[in-house]
Amino acid sequence: MEFSIKSGSPEKQRSACVVVGVFEPRKLTLTGEVLDNAARNHLSDIIRRGDMEGKAGSTLLLHNVPGTLCDRVLLVGLGKEKEFGDKEFADAIRVAVRTLNETGSFDGTVFLTDTAVRRRSTAWRVRQAVIVAHEAVYRFDQFKSKKDKVRRPLRKLTFVVDRRNELAAAEAALIQGQAIGEGLNLAKDLANLPANVCTPSHLAEAAQKLAVEHKLDCQIIDRDEMNALGMHSLLAVASGSRQPAKLIVLQYKGGKGDDKPLALIGKGITFDTGGISLKPAAEMDEMKYDMCGAASVLGTMKAVAALKLPLNLTVIVPAAENMPGGGATRPGDIVTSMSGQTIEILNTDAEGRLILCDALTYAARFDPDIVVDVATLTGACVIALGHVATGLFANNDTLARELLHAGDEAHDRAWQMPLWSDYQELLKSPFADMSNVGGRSAGSVTAACFLARFARKYVWAHLDIAGTAWKSGNEKGATGRPVSLLVHYLLKRAGRLH
Repeated sequence: MEFSIKSGSPEKQRSACVVVGVFEPRKLTLTGEVLDNAARNHLSDIIRRGDMEGKAGSTLLLHNVPGTLCDRVLLVGLGKEKEFGDKEFADAIRVAVRTLNETGSFDGTVFLTDTAVRRRSTAWRVRQAVIVAHEAVYRFDQFKSKKDKVRRPLRKLTFVVDRRNELAAAEAALIQGQAIGEGLNLAKDLANLPANVCTPSHLAEAAQKLAVEHKLDCQIIDRDEMNALGMHSLLAVASGSRQPAKLIVLQYKGGKGDDKPLALIGKGITFDTGGISLKPAAEMDEMKYDMCGAASVLGTMKAVAALKLPLNLTVIVPAAENMPGGGATRPGDIVTSMSGQTIEILNTDAEGRLILCDALTYAARFDPDIVVDVATLTGACVIALGHVATGLFANNDTLARELLHAGDEAHDRAWQMPLWSDYQELLKSPFADMSNVGGRSAGSVTAACFLARFARKYVWAHLDIAGTAWKSGNEKGATGRPVSLLVHYLLKRAGRLH
């Protein structure tokens, strides 16, 4: 889809559809009032008759509105004006774009971006509108023999700002939103693939393709080299599968040569049966999403490279399939990680931390300024935070605050959880340096505490996206989170977010 920015009056737009908002109860936005005046009170008459109350999520499509140059006018309910915040704005953009896409409008001119949102600038509104528009039209249907085709799909969206002196900032925000949207689409495409297609080797091929597209350095480390490096914890997870494990390393060098890189690590379990500690059959198909951490860091890399941000970024993806088999790791086995620390594997379904710990050790060789790992790590995080917030753990308060702020800015929110040393006691093992699980209590915390033992050499944070990486039910599919959070954080680090 093509996006553009402009400033102008709604009645003068030669467009298939002009979109304006209506607050509850029956109150046009300022732009809506301008359009209504040009239409000789046509809109207000319709609203007064009760056809549009302004309830959030409601729409009303009007044809042949007098005094205008557009083919249609779409009224979008915004809810109560005092409650119009980040979520309400995103919901309004989403319903507007979906309606335009489904009603035959080849293009739309959206005036919702000139409606005030608490605490948010015009640039924020434009950036978010582009991101949400990508989400609204996203489809994953490549495996359907008969695709549900949109008769006349939306091809162009124009977002309007009310002041010409804001056009430059809005243009920059539009470019950022476009890059984030494309990064989200890559993350969702990879995550939605079935596990018989998206193997560790497929992830490696996707990374190589990304490297060619954006001139990145790419290294794929195979089993023999991982074995030579001492990555026996990572290899233990892959030991029951016919699919070979891969360690994927991508480097973007947009900063100065001596700038320390920022490192992102993404958990890449392309399917998780639980191994010998087999999961229940119900909803096990969703375990193809256990590589959403990997998908999100690759999507983030795509956005950063497209924006040519002035920083150095290293992405590391430990990729493996966790399967039962004759060679699979058993509960009670002890392995030696790359760090030299030994791990008693009490539960083979706590495998994400086993591949991440070796990746965290490997990351130290890049002398990173910060490291953030992203993983669908624990069901306990879903119980703690549901499907709204990502769990955030960090060994540095400044990094934690920066990530929390980025999540708020991106409306891709996280919530900080404790990483106190008191919880480390739960990981004690009588036979090894640690066990890989700490019991039922504080499961997401003990998982993070496990990872913390391998991240002592640098500033580090862990994002547990088990509750936010995908949706179940009627809207089943990957969300792409936390691509937006990560890109906003990196935009801020690069001095490009204002």
